[in-house]
Amino acid sequence: MLKRLGVSGTGRIGRLVIRSLFMNGNGASLGLINSTCAPDQLAHLLKYDSIHGRWEEDIKAGDQCLIIRGHRIPLVSERNPELLPWREHGIDVVVDATGKFKSRSEASLHLEAGAKRVVVTAPGKDLDCTIVMGVNEHAYDPQEHTLISTASCTTNCLAPLLHVLDQEFGLGYGWMTTVHAYTNDQKHLDNAHSDWRRGRACGSSIIPTSTGVGKALKDILPHLAERVQGLSLRVPVQNVSLVDLTAHLHCEVTKEDIVRAFTNAIKEGMGHYVEYNEEPLVSSDYIGNNKSAIIDGLSIQTSGYQVKLLAWYDNEWAYACRVTDFVKYMFVQSEEVEQSCGTKSMSSLISM
Repeated sequence: MLKRLGVSGTGRIGRLVIRSLFMNGNGASLGLINSTCAPDQLAHLLKYDSIHGRWEEDIKAGDQCLIIRGHRIPLVSERNPELLPWREHGIDVVVDATGKFKSRSEASLHLEAGAKRVVVTAPGKDLDCTIVMGVNEHAYDPQEHTLISTASCTTNCLAPLLHVLDQEFGLGYGWMTTVHAYTNDQKHLDNAHSDWRRGRACGSSIIPTSTGVGKALKDILPHLAERVQGLSLRVPVQNVSLVDLTAHLHCEVTKEDIVRAFTNAIKEGMGHYVEYNEEPLVSSDYIGNNKSAIIDGLSIQTSGYQVKLLAWYDNEWAYACRVTDFVKYMFVQSEEVEQSCGTKSMSSLISM
């Protein structure tokens, strides 16, 4: 049974995953953190955040550990995943939030170090599956899948939109632009970068770049992957991004049809992940919103077979919440498998 969790990487996503674990009642499962930060600095960065504000939690640094809400969490600082002490600490699931170990061979190093499952907080390469909660979590097979990607924050916003549109109206094809807050991958002052435009000062320009959404969709909604194209515009805001989706459907639709489809989906089970809003809000109003996609009802436009949607998402906090949602889902699935195996074993004994 999967019970204990380790987090490797304490950048923006890693720290928010730790916050989310405790805020959502799963903090006790956290058994080890791998971080390049010293304990006192990590405690400070967890407690004080320029975007998400102060974390009103009892958190302090100890001797090579953090103590959060009285729960002692050992800290290590190891850059080679193969050398991490997951086995020694009884860690079952590792959340790799480093952004560096995304391929099958790289993520597998955590398994060699003793982990049973690895969750990569980025689009992966040749992993067992890619999961977007609310869309395809049932594709996760607890007995077969050990290396799992939770895709990207943008894919977590886009996939529910495509899923609802395709189920309700049939999706012919779509074009997506993510208007995305800048990230640590960019430069704050002009400097060298493999993507020359990302090398320009992120606070000074709108920066066109690529997005990996199309590749990720192959693992999530494979029948739609070739029909959806996308690009990204990095803009000078710290947090909260926007998906601008134009879709060509199989039937003519009105705005009322679109609103009805999404409000029904929200009522019927997607409400944990999708929100519909008609207030005249701007990006900063959505900081701290934990939904994968917040549909801007005031911006919906239709014309015959086409629809344009805008959907907001807190590209940091909402994504971190989806990672912890999936970890919780893994734990539940593991428990159900063990109970099922126990029931089968008992039935076999009775029949002998």
